[in-house]
Amino acid sequence: MSDVMYRFLRSKSGTTAVEYGVIAMLISVSFIAGALLIGNEVGNMFNDVGSDVAGAVK
Repeated sequence: MSDVMYRFLRSKSGTTAVEYGVIAMLISVSFIAGALLIGNEVGNMFNDVGSDVAGAVK
């Protein structure tokens, strides 16, 4: 088993896979953070529009 791990750690494909994993993780985290920030703004905007429409209908 240690021979398999040694060959995996020494191979270039193992390093490349880890690098792609880190890149994918960073993209995912930035996407989630952006969606949360934008989601709050969009939610507030819809609440404001809903209040304006409700006030106009009364």
